[in-house]
Amino acid sequence: MTDIHEVLDRRAVTTLFQPLVEIASGRVLGYEALSRGPAGSPWETPAALFGAARQFGRESELDWICRARAYESALAAGLDEGLSWFVNMEPAAARTACPPDLAPVVERAERRLRVVTEMTERAIAVDPSGLLSAAAACRAAGWGVALDDVGADPMSLALMPFVHPDVVKLDMAMLRAPGDPHTARVVAAVAAYAEASGAVVLAEGIETEQHLAVARTMGATVGQGWHFGRPAPLAGPDGASASLPLITPPRNGVRTPFGIVAGRRPVARTTKAQLMPMSRHLEALAADGGEPAVLLACFQDARHFTPATARRFARIALSSPLVAAFGTGLSDEPAVGVRGACPGDDDTLCGEWNVIVVGPHRAAALVARDLGDRGPEGERRFDFALTHDRALVVEAARSLLRWLAPVRTPELLVG
Repeated sequence: MTDIHEVLDRRAVTTLFQPLVEIASGRVLGYEALSRGPAGSPWETPAALFGAARQFGRESELDWICRARAYESALAAGLDEGLSWFVNMEPAAARTACPPDLAPVVERAERRLRVVTEMTERAIAVDPSGLLSAAAACRAAGWGVALDDVGADPMSLALMPFVHPDVVKLDMAMLRAPGDPHTARVVAAVAAYAEASGAVVLAEGIETEQHLAVARTMGATVGQGWHFGRPAPLAGPDGASASLPLITPPRNGVRTPFGIVAGRRPVARTTKAQLMPMSRHLEALAADGGEPAVLLACFQDARHFTPATARRFARIALSSPLVAAFGTGLSDEPAVGVRGACPGDDDTLCGEWNVIVVGPHRAAALVARDLGDRGPEGERRFDFALTHDRALVVEAARSLLRWLAPVRTPELLVG
């Protein structure tokens, strides 16, 4: 083939599969689909394939091609219907329509396959709204969601509860450095999430019996790696299989943080001057360098996002996976490294002052609703509620992500 356009136009992508195995029993629970370009071509590896497609603005199309080819192979294999098929997806592709020629196989897959869509933590920082929409669409089809490469980026742990994955895939580096302090922090955070949610912990990169033993100590119940099988075309069943459990999906609604928290926590009334110390305290939690945390704050109006506030938020953004400010008149980047969102003047969010912090081991939310006073600024009154209930805080935080647009990237030149 002469160029990447011919590869994509001919849908010249093949799929290899690697087994996912229940560690305790050795039973196969499913397979991960791994896409490859034409053998012997410059685009054979996934990195080269996607890099070339990205250069010409066809990455989302390639994502659809890879998924469709994986579904096609899984359907043709005729294996146990209880098996789970792990297939990677970039949330940006969910914003583009499926190419018409691929739609039939995608529709058959939705009816007949048990798919677990794999996403990476970087996707939520780039396009939070797109990721949540993509995850919701997967769950609406009865499919699951997996968070891939957890631990590869120290900031990924704070983003894990937003994805609310059915499966957490520990990056293979964790098995190679079990005594590293970073590994210990990752394993503790993943164990806490799995215990609270019922999610499955899967260890990637298991190549030896030693790796398998380490994976068990990290709480992994499912393994993947050369110890169980290398990527290969699908063959007939070679042993007992079982179904991988999925967890209860998170609640997704259209309520604001105040509506979510105030519905389940006591509400009090006070002035802006009295709320300020609480707000700054929560900012300080996010600024604590001990664990990267997500910070989301609603300012009602851009005038409340003062230069001093901008400096504080920019400092926090240096060590945070996601810092965002919401308010009428705010730009897409009101401070360096800070995401901005500008709700409409009639948006219910404009009446709220919220500060929400979510870290791997801590969570807190101050939510307040303006009562509309017109007096001195410090005497303006608010109804407010404060919570450290992790599940409630995460639900409130998730409700804000739909206002965040994808990060803008420079336009690519098409040759």
